[in-house]
Amino acid sequence: MKINVKVITKSKLNKVEKISDNDYKVWLNVMPIEGKANKLLIKLLSKFLKVPMNKISIFAGSRNKNKIITIDKT
Repeated sequence: MKINVKVITKSKLNKVEKISDNDYKVWLNVMPIEGKANKLLIKLLSKFLKVPMNKISIFAGSRNKNKIITIDKT
């Protein structure tokens, strides 16, 4: 399964919002330095979607605010 995620960094809080079936918006309270934002993104999506962290990966956009995330539900 693939989802589209728009990431907003340097926010005051960490939050995940479902826009539609395949579109999400995520606010992160960290700077996008040394992969910290991507790690936190995967952690928050894991909790929100109730999927283990090792089943979530960034397919495209690892250095962009718009990302495509793959989720392996098997």
